[in-house]
Amino acid sequence: MKIMHFAGGGDIGGAKTHILSLGQELMAHNQFRLVSFRQSSFSEEAKEKGLEVVEVASAWNFAACLRVALRAVDEFQPDIIHCHGAKANLMGVLVKKLRHIPVCTTVHSDPRRDYMGMPLKQLVFGSINARALKKMDFYMAVAGEMEQRLIKMGMDPQRIFVIHNGLDFTAARDKFRAKAPDGEIVVGIAARLTPIKNIPLLLHAFAAALARNPRLRLKIAGSGEDEEQLKLLAKKLHIDQQTEFVGWISDMKAFFRDVDINVLSSLSETFPYSLLEGAYEHCAAIASNVGGIPDLIQDGVSGLLFASNDEQALAEDIYRLSIDEELRRTLADNLFERARQEFSLANMCRVQEHAYDLMLERSHHQRQRWGAVICGAYGRGNSGDEAILQAIVAQMRQIDANMPLTVLSRDKMDTRCKNKTNAIYIFNIYSFLKHLRHSQIFINGGGSLIQDVTSSRSLYFYLFTLWAARLCGCRVIMYGCGIGPVKKGLNQRLAAAVLNKNVEIITLRDSNSLAALEEMRVTAPRVMLSADPTVTLHKAPPEIVREAFVREQIPPDVPKIGFCLRPWPGFRNLEEIAAAADYAYRQYGLTPLFIPIEWPKDIEIAHRVADLMHAPYYIFQERHEVDELIGMLGELKLVVGMRLHSLIFATSCGTPVIGISYDIKVDSFIRDLGSLDCIPLRQLNFAELKRQIDQIAASGFARADAAAAKLRLNEEINIASARELLELPAEA
Repeated sequence: MKIMHFAGGGDIGGAKTHILSLGQELMAHNQFRLVSFRQSSFSEEAKEKGLEVVEVASAWNFAACLRVALRAVDEFQPDIIHCHGAKANLMGVLVKKLRHIPVCTTVHSDPRRDYMGMPLKQLVFGSINARALKKMDFYMAVAGEMEQRLIKMGMDPQRIFVIHNGLDFTAARDKFRAKAPDGEIVVGIAARLTPIKNIPLLLHAFAAALARNPRLRLKIAGSGEDEEQLKLLAKKLHIDQQTEFVGWISDMKAFFRDVDINVLSSLSETFPYSLLEGAYEHCAAIASNVGGIPDLIQDGVSGLLFASNDEQALAEDIYRLSIDEELRRTLADNLFERARQEFSLANMCRVQEHAYDLMLERSHHQRQRWGAVICGAYGRGNSGDEAILQAIVAQMRQIDANMPLTVLSRDKMDTRCKNKTNAIYIFNIYSFLKHLRHSQIFINGGGSLIQDVTSSRSLYFYLFTLWAARLCGCRVIMYGCGIGPVKKGLNQRLAAAVLNKNVEIITLRDSNSLAALEEMRVTAPRVMLSADPTVTLHKAPPEIVREAFVREQIPPDVPKIGFCLRPWPGFRNLEEIAAAADYAYRQYGLTPLFIPIEWPKDIEIAHRVADLMHAPYYIFQERHEVDELIGMLGELKLVVGMRLHSLIFATSCGTPVIGISYDIKVDSFIRDLGSLDCIPLRQLNFAELKRQIDQIAASGFARADAAAAKLRLNEEINIASARELLELPAEA
């Protein structure tokens, strides 16, 4: 692969280390060339490291910079151009427009804070960089948190790749340095002396810790516009004798060799090299809990994290590590091992090369039909619907990891951030049709969309999407969905006409939906009984589930029964549920939990039932991610659910369930499992609930593992059907 990097030439600190070390590593298996838009120590160091460098003599001569860039590109003929920094980004997008070469950029820091404290530079260079970033083809984010920032800035999540900084640990020594009992404890920070690094906070915290432990010393490496102010502050705090400003350091290993506690007090970070460089020399680390820092440091395990701007917490952490050598040793050793195994230079290069391959594949497909548009009831806060989307996205990426996906959503930003797909507002018809014309397949994504119980307008809209997708040349599949009820005769005839003419495959999650299609005389599509897509989702790891229970102040180890209720017309006999919850606690020691599946819509009904109870109970107070919900439901002895997806989530984990049917889809799900544990809402009473609870208790609350296996087996039909359509040639 022929790779060209653009750099401004004034790069320092972590950005310089990233560019030069990555360039060296890429040279081993690729042709590599670096263009520096300034003759500087950066370009000289690049040459010393063996990189092939093209320089621009005058950094401020815009025309000369562009000429040199174009000449270098024409001579080298790169497959991809990779930019670093504002000036390089501007040159990159201009070359892209003139030479039609894919261009990506690494976002080393938050673009909105790059010129913090320098309003004129922010106005000029910040604005230019913001415009250039919007024109990039692809983005490299050096931390997951930066990925989320870029998404919120409007970048397509599918064009963002996360690549953590890496360091060469091959020559690192595997040994912690013990201190003499009366030896100095050196706190060190290596950072630009700018407002974003928040070094005044460190000086105040160090002063407080020094008052408790006079063995402490502080070394500050770096330069910047705040240097004189920081020196004055150190004098004002009476710590100037214990504080050394060592200036700009080129040999970071030598600096950290003399440091015991590596501190980073930044207000904002991506993934700082200084923490890796400290880890290399076995320094214990304390850092603000911002940006990508938690990707490296697990609080209390491989370092200590404090809330940004919490001076007291930082002071306490410094003092604590200064008096506890064993804790310093444990944190330093754990950080060293984590950094060496997961954040090596070789690993960074492998991830980068894979990203280049995906970028080139995506660029090759740009002028062809490729990808999927997914439509459903997304972006409304319903955990069941969000789980359907999550499952479909995962399955499409299983078919093709690089496939572009566009989701219709009521909250497009939330959908983009959570699923890392493109998303458009569900009623933006122009954008919808535009994406259909470039996609291979349209997925009517699970749930009961073809029904007129909520309203005929909803039915007409979803029928329109099916018709429009086929008109625009997409293959059309209805994916693990529910059908009906469609009650009005006109609606039945219209739905049958649209489905027969425009849909190729329908996979259904329940047998009642199959009967509904037969009643409407839908015969043209191939129809198969499968399962809800969400049965393929994985539950969160045990430690995450345990932590989720703790956040709700629920003892993780007590036996529990879950109630997943929803408001519904005719659901008035709340005392029956309350009596059943009291009985489960009194008879079997099961603590009742009220778990909202649609947040916050289900909270009120939970409180109304709980007010009628005598037993202790818990009502979930926060909105949990889908994998947490699945894991928590999987930890229960029994789930009593009105919400269909509470029953699906629980069953997929093997938890026995009792359904309360407000809709035929609940009856059908329970019946398809081969169970009779379902009570119609209009017949809900304590006696029947008690009977079913007793029946499940008599089995020892046996796990429903056979039902879970059956669901997963049936669901394989969904992905097989989508793969079949994607392998067919797309229509022109």
